[in-house]
Amino acid sequence: MQIDWSTIRTGDADRLHGTAIDISGWMIPLDPQADAVDYFLLSADEPCCGGCVPRNPLTSIEVQMAAPLAPQAEALALRGRLVCLLDDPAGWRYRLVDAVPVDQSPQASQRRFSRRAFLASGAALGLTACAPGHFAGYTEAHDETAQTTQSETAPRWQAPAGALTIDMHSHGGRVIVSRNPVIGANRPFIPLSAPMRAGGMNVICLAIVTDTTVTRVADNRKRFEAWREPQPGELYALGQTEFLRAHQLVEREQIRVVTNTASLTALGPQGPCAIISAEGADFLEGQVDRVDEAYTKHQLRHLQLTHYRVNELGDIQTEPPVHGGLTDIGAQVVQRCNALGIVVDVAHGTYDLVKRAADTSTKPLVLSHSALATHPGARSRLITPDHARVIAGTGGIIGVWPSSGTFHDLHAMAEGVKRMADVVGVEHVGLGTDMLGFISPPVFRSYEQLPDLASALLQAGFSQVEVGAILGGNYLRVFQASVG
Repeated sequence: MQIDWSTIRTGDADRLHGTAIDISGWMIPLDPQADAVDYFLLSADEPCCGGCVPRNPLTSIEVQMAAPLAPQAEALALRGRLVCLLDDPAGWRYRLVDAVPVDQSPQASQRRFSRRAFLASGAALGLTACAPGHFAGYTEAHDETAQTTQSETAPRWQAPAGALTIDMHSHGGRVIVSRNPVIGANRPFIPLSAPMRAGGMNVICLAIVTDTTVTRVADNRKRFEAWREPQPGELYALGQTEFLRAHQLVEREQIRVVTNTASLTALGPQGPCAIISAEGADFLEGQVDRVDEAYTKHQLRHLQLTHYRVNELGDIQTEPPVHGGLTDIGAQVVQRCNALGIVVDVAHGTYDLVKRAADTSTKPLVLSHSALATHPGARSRLITPDHARVIAGTGGIIGVWPSSGTFHDLHAMAEGVKRMADVVGVEHVGLGTDMLGFISPPVFRSYEQLPDLASALLQAGFSQVEVGAILGGNYLRVFQASVG
């Protein structure tokens, strides 16, 4: 069945859920490093540059190809099964799955060309001249040139001398080992220090992920989930590889690693700096003594207990509970982190996990990346006010993230920060961008956008001092209390 974009814009496509359709549009790859992609956006309108992503979910659809397709700079026709998305975390309304190009003629094949030809053609060179209604510079290769327009009349944050800006949760530089077994640990890095300097981001908690080999994106929902049990030693080995990769990245980018409050306050204002972090303690494989090894050998100073698999430490928000919250091993890990000087992060953990962690910990807790919701869904990563208050009750902080499934732009994100502050107090709120960790593009895509986010926070009603606390001061306090 051939459909046009009016069917998408009006929502009439809802009735076509599960139907095979043909549709034409413009390809917007989200990974410019690939010579061929099996996931991209199809847009109703020709993008003004290679890095533009439509703001309106009714002018583009997600596409999952049956086989990888080379980037194309002109319109293409696709055939696939239309899926209507409900409560998608990235805000998309429709997805085309098992898609194939409709035109398989030799002429169509000649129109396909490599990423290098796509970039050289000039289609991806106009990153700072995006038309209204588009975001500039999402794609990873554009970090150094991404620019965000800001009104000359918008208030600007005046950072006091010695102030620190800190991202509580980042995979910047593309530190994570690829889930693609062909790329794996050889995934090329992308620039990190340049966009940090350009936007004024001093310090990031650089997070490795140690469950990538046993988790994947669910076929029907585009969410990460565990799909098999790891082999003994597999996730420990993955952790060693990722810690090494993190240190290779900081060396290449000339980023300094901070390991205590003295080095953070001395080196942080000079930037760029990193706090070595792990998203998920899966690499421990239930062995508490490995916390000591990671602290000494790899300079780990920020540990998130769980990620996308129910591990030995506790339950996660996106899967049914197994342990009833934090396990006894999880409690021992919290205690060991307290003794050594490692920030404990309970992001992804269930409310029950967070409550026991709060009862166990003698130091403030961090929930590095989420947002507030009155009634989160069964698999939602959002948290309730009570969930947030448990963190605040330890003296800790909640990092508000820039998910486009939660906020439609930076101003909406700033309002989300305000709602969180209204619940727990501004001293318990921070920034956790989850940089390069989202499946679909978030509303904060480059550290070059940090001045715009600060401006949006001022417009949301925060004072200059409060903006400084949110963008780094609050995390500095928790780091000092936890690490020393």
